Amino acid sequence: MPKIAVAEGDGIGKDVVPVATRVLATVRPDLEFFPVEVGYGRWERTGEAITSAEIGAMKEADAVLFGAVTTPPDLDYRSVVVRIRKELDLYANVRPVRGGDADLVIVRENTEGLYSGIEEIGPDRATTLRLITRRGSERIARFACSLAGDRRHLTIGHKANVLKSDTLFREVCIGVAKESGVSFREKFIDALCLDLLQHPQDYDVIVTENMFGDILSDVAAYLVGGLGMLPSANIGDRSSLFEPVHGSAPKHAGKNTANPIAAIRSGAMLLDHLGDGENGARIEEAIGKALASGVKTRDLGGTAGTKEMGDAIIAALLLDIP
Repeated sequence: MPKIAVAEGDGIGKDVVPVATRVLATVRPDLEFFPVEVGYGRWERTGEAITSAEIGAMKEADAVLFGAVTTPPDLDYRSVVVRIRKELDLYANVRPVRGGDADLVIVRENTEGLYSGIEEIGPDRATTLRLITRRGSERIARFACSLAGDRRHLTIGHKANVLKSDTLFREVCIGVAKESGVSFREKFIDALCLDLLQHPQDYDVIVTENMFGDILSDVAAYLVGGLGMLPSANIGDRSSLFEPVHGSAPKHAGKNTANPIAAIRSGAMLLDHLGDGENGARIEEAIGKALASGVKTRDLGGTAGTKEMGDAIIAALLLDIP
C-alpha cells in the first residue's frame, strides 16, 4: 500500500490539496495518506516552520503531495520549500505546460542557483550567492535529455553572455546533449520568455538553472489559463514531491475560490511517477471533460468554487469506472 505524505501548508494549499486527495482516493482507494504539518502558520504558532521529524516523514513516504507555503520577509524565517528540496535532494523540478498550442516541459535545476540559501545580510549590504556546480548542471542536463530523447528536442535557457556562472551551466548542458545524441539549441533567457509566448509550438523540453526556470514557468502559465492550471514534480534519486506551481495566495484562502486543477494535476503526476500512468491519464481526461462541460473556476472565467470543480472532476471519473 503506497504511503503518501500530505503537506497542505498555508493559504490556498489547505483548500486545494484536500480536493486533490479526494480525486486520488477516487481512482486509488488503496493509497494511505498521512498528514505532515509545515509552513508559516506552524512557525507563528510554534516558532518552527518545519523540523527534522517532518523531513524524516517525507523521506519515508513513497511520495509527497504538497500544497503551498507562505514565506514572509522575515530575516529569522527560513524557506520551508528550499529546505525540503535540499534535504531530500529533489534536484529536478519538472513543470509540464500543456494546452492550446503548448505541449512542452520546463526542467528546472532545483537545489542550486540563487536559491541555494547561501546569504549574508548586514545593515548596509545583503548578498545572495548564485551557486552553479558541474555536478548539479550535469545531473539536471541528463534528466532533461532523458525527457527530450522521448520527445523531440531540447532548448537550453541561460544568460551566459552576462552571468559568468552560466557559462559553466551552458557548457555542461551542451556537452551532455551532444553525448546523449539529443537535438538542442540555446537561447538567452529573456528572449526565451518572449519567444515562448509567441511561438509555444516550437518548444518541447526546456532546461534552465533554478531561478530562471521558476520565472519561465510562471510566464508559460499564460499559455494555459494561469497558474491555477500548472502542476509540478520535484524528483530526486530517492524521494519525490508533487505540488502546484502557484503560491499560497493567502488573501484567497478559505473562500472556496481557488482553482484546484494544478494540485489535482500534480496528483496525476504523482501516480505516473509511482508507475500508475493509466490512472494519471484518467485524471487528466476527467479534468478535460469537466472543463468541456462548462464547469470552471473564476480564474478561468467561470463561477465554480474549489469544491465544485473537484466534484465535477470526480463525477467525470466515476462515469468512467466500469
